[in-house]
Amino acid sequence: ASTSPCGEMPATEKDLAEDAPWKKIQQNTFTRWCNEHLKCVHKCMLDLQKDLADGLRLIALLEVLSQKNMYRKYHARPNFRQMKLENVSVALEFLERQHIRLVSIGECGIWVWGVWGRVRCSTTNSLTLLIDGT
Repeated sequence: ASTSPCGEMPATEKDLAEDAPWKKIQQNTFTRWCNEHLKCVHKCMLDLQKDLADGLRLIALLEVLSQKNMYRKYHARPNFRQMKLENVSVALEFLERQHIRLVSIGECGIWVWGVWGRVRCSTTNSLTLLIDGT
């Protein structure tokens, strides 16, 4: 097998598969982290892709983490695809106004691992969010 210029082996199809073990671990860790923060507003996530699709849990998570309200109204009961997309746009606009840069946006959705200041992993595999003004 050939190696990359950095001397690393190329990613295998197994590592890139949707059900790759490392992806499941990341999804589970991130879901638990979200739920830890969302429990104070009596919300939870079971499936990231489905639960973030209408924008409501993303908005709730951003409001909890920032301790601020969204800058504009959003649809509390989005029944149509357009309403769901508008909610996600409200959340993305909020991030932009807070000068927060997204780490990654992929075809499976938005991954917000390091969006607020610095994120650090503790020994309990939970993520601690440190918000700074920079």
